[in-house]
Amino acid sequence: MKDTLRLEWQLYQLALRFLTCLPLARNLQESDDLRVRANKYFPLVGALLGVVGAVTFWMMAQWLPVSAALILALVMGLMITGGFFEEGLAKSIEGMHRGEGQTQILQMMAGPGLGLFGAISVALVVAMKLILLSHMDLGTAGAAMILAPVIAMMAVVHVIATTPYLHGEGLRAAAPYITASGYRFALGSMAAIWLCFAFYVGFLPAACAWAGGTICAQLFRSRLVGKLRGYNSDCLGAVMLFAETGSYLGLSLWL
Repeated sequence: MKDTLRLEWQLYQLALRFLTCLPLARNLQESDDLRVRANKYFPLVGALLGVVGAVTFWMMAQWLPVSAALILALVMGLMITGGFFEEGLAKSIEGMHRGEGQTQILQMMAGPGLGLFGAISVALVVAMKLILLSHMDLGTAGAAMILAPVIAMMAVVHVIATTPYLHGEGLRAAAPYITASGYRFALGSMAAIWLCFAFYVGFLPAACAWAGGTICAQLFRSRLVGKLRGYNSDCLGAVMLFAETGSYLGLSLWL
């Protein structure tokens, strides 16, 4: 039992290593097999990111305007992830907008710096999140900040499971597979957190949040398949942010 728990904790830490820049044990064992198995914990990493953001937002909202509290929560998230998702979004949009053909797009995505279209896309996504959350009451906004990253990370898992992996240079090396049992675990953990949210805000609003995130992620995935015929690590950051923002949008449309 101890060995099993130790292994699962190790897998969770590997998922944290890929998705965040949190300080972790230097002697953490790593292999291709372990990294693939760690993908099942992506939704629970999303839950951790969401809890940190929601707690920061709730605490700051006691003394500051809601918009300022939301910005500070966003800054906290950027500090934890190192801007992994935002940079991935910027590089993906820039490459797919300006590049022609898979090879050129991947070369542009691997290049240094952020282009105009990438920077604008990040700014619009961040602005959309801030606007949508600022129009929710504190309790709903805080709960949504926990649920949305979980839905978004499940979208990332789905892309990994269903989309060809391109061996281009990304921000970090993605583990491009997930086992069937790992996919079921990720889906089950997302469903459990979704049910908690549904009991808090209602099943229809929760369903709208899930549908919004899923639709936005699938639309971007179809774009990836059409332009790139696959994904790389940068694309996962874009999937995450589109799904997260889509969850807020779906919830706001119901509310």
